Amino acid sequence: MSSSDKNLSSFNVDSLPDASTMRFGIVVSEWNTEITERLFKGAKEILKNSGCADENIIRLNVPGSFELPLGAKWVLEKQLPDAVICIGCVIQGETKHFDFICQAVSEAIMQLGLDYKIPVIFGVLTTQNMQQAIDRAGGKHGNKGIEAAVTAIRMVQLKRSLSN
Repeated sequence: MSSSDKNLSSFNVDSLPDASTMRFGIVVSEWNTEITERLFKGAKEILKNSGCADENIIRLNVPGSFELPLGAKWVLEKQLPDAVICIGCVIQGETKHFDFICQAVSEAIMQLGLDYKIPVIFGVLTTQNMQQAIDRAGGKHGNKGIEAAVTAIRMVQLKRSLSN
C-alpha cells in the first residue's frame, strides 16, 4: 500500500517501552518553522506520554537542517542523552541545493550514531512541496515527529537490553 493511502504514524502507544529513565536531545531546525514546530510537538508529546520527564527532554534550535548534525554533536557531547532526535524539513526547489542538503544531513546524522554509539534519529522531512510536508507534520500521513520519538525510545530500550 502506498503512503498516500494511509496514516503511517499508527502504532500502539501501550507497546512502547517506559521512557521514565531516558534522556533525549531534540535538535530542531528553525527553517520551515511551521513544519518543524509541529514535528517537535509530536515528538515531545510521545516522549512525555511514555514517561519521560520535561527535564529529560533537551531542546536545541539550529538555523537550518544543514546545521542539525553539528547541533546533535553538541548535544551528545554536552548533555549526555540516551538518544538525539534531529527534526528538520527540506522542501524541493528549482536547484540541486535540495539534493546536496538532504544527502549531507542524512549521512552526517547516521555517522554521529555510529561514532557515538548513541541513537541519532533522522526526523527530517524531505518533500517535494509544502503540502507534502504539512501532510507529514500532523496531516493525513500522521506526524513524523512522533515516529522519530518512537524510534528513539525503541532504540534506547534495544541498546539497554543488549547491555544486560
